[in-house]
Amino acid sequence: MKNDRDWIPEATDLDWIESTAAPIPPAAAAIEDAARPLDIPIVDRDAGRVLRALAAGRRRIVEVGTAYGYSTLWLALGQPADGTIVTIDPDRERTELARGWWREAGIPDERITVVSAKALDAFAANEPALAGPFDLAFIDALKPEYRAYLDALVPRLAPGALVVADNVLWSGRVSGARPAKPDDTNTAALRAFNTHVLGDPRFDATILPVGDGLLLAGYRG
Repeated sequence: MKNDRDWIPEATDLDWIESTAAPIPPAAAAIEDAARPLDIPIVDRDAGRVLRALAAGRRRIVEVGTAYGYSTLWLALGQPADGTIVTIDPDRERTELARGWWREAGIPDERITVVSAKALDAFAANEPALAGPFDLAFIDALKPEYRAYLDALVPRLAPGALVVADNVLWSGRVSGARPAKPDDTNTAALRAFNTHVLGDPRFDATILPVGDGLLLAGYRG
């Protein structure tokens, strides 16, 4: 058991891990380059690598929040060749760009379905593509809606499914390591979401301090 609280992974450790990892696909690098100057929200690269590993053996994945399709790509690369992903995002301009990068990475169009709507609207309308059952769900959209996304997803999960949520540490503001503004609804919502999932008997859950914080929750069913 590690009991040295004076040491936590820092930039040197993260750089070493990256140096030993396989090179990222050119399409992923292209998304990073396109997202950076416009501040398009995508997961950190190390979180992307975790998503790829978690997607192994997961044939039906649903994603809430597509943006430029960066996390979608990592998930697709980790899936079996017959795996499918349904990803939800109302911004057609972004998802059309994402489709181009997925194609560049060799992901067939039929493997990724885009639902062009606000997620809660799509769930409420019983969009057929979202019927499930899904064996992995990834949440990375509007932070105050995380709990509502989860509530909508649970009936669509297969027993043993994995729920993953990004940004749950919110750059240190959730834990209090960095101050949050009094009107910061994102921080308050993420704190409430984390507390709810970690205490929900339907899940075995934990938080990985990867990227901006990844919550992992195995669904008991």
